[in-house]
Amino acid sequence: MQSEQSPKVGVIMGSKSDWPVMEHAVVMLERLGVPCETRVVSAHRTPDLLFDYARSAAERGLQVIVAGAGGAAHLPGMVASQTALPVLGVPVESKALKGLDSLLSIVQMPGGIAVGTLAIGKAGATNAGLLAAQIVGLQDATVRAAVEAFRAEQTQTVLDNPDPRPDSE
Repeated sequence: MQSEQSPKVGVIMGSKSDWPVMEHAVVMLERLGVPCETRVVSAHRTPDLLFDYARSAAERGLQVIVAGAGGAAHLPGMVASQTALPVLGVPVESKALKGLDSLLSIVQMPGGIAVGTLAIGKAGATNAGLLAAQIVGLQDATVRAAVEAFRAEQTQTVLDNPDPRPDSE
């Protein structure tokens, strides 16, 4: 997101191929007015970059990191080991095991290194963006109001469309 404000959320992923999933986190953050940055930071191919990114995140103004990864999915846990900021892990669907490998890798963190783990794929990325905004909203009334408005809009959409049949309007 290009913004005059400094980023509050970092959205990182293990490879460029994770973007079609992780863009949903960015879309949600942008919708809610939360400045964010996006980067490819590979736990396996660029470990020094990963450590530098995680260790400098708080001093750069980030409040939350959303980390998406597939397969072995070490990125969220390794980032969490290097920062006290909240880290939200998004399992990216893998070809071999449909993302179950990613989910289990992210969710099975040892006690003492917390990673909030979301659903596999698009829903997880969307909710990671929403949850990151809720965390930022704890100290930013404008973001909190945007989250509340989003939730109210969702509720109203359901109330306005109670009949599930496609041709009912």
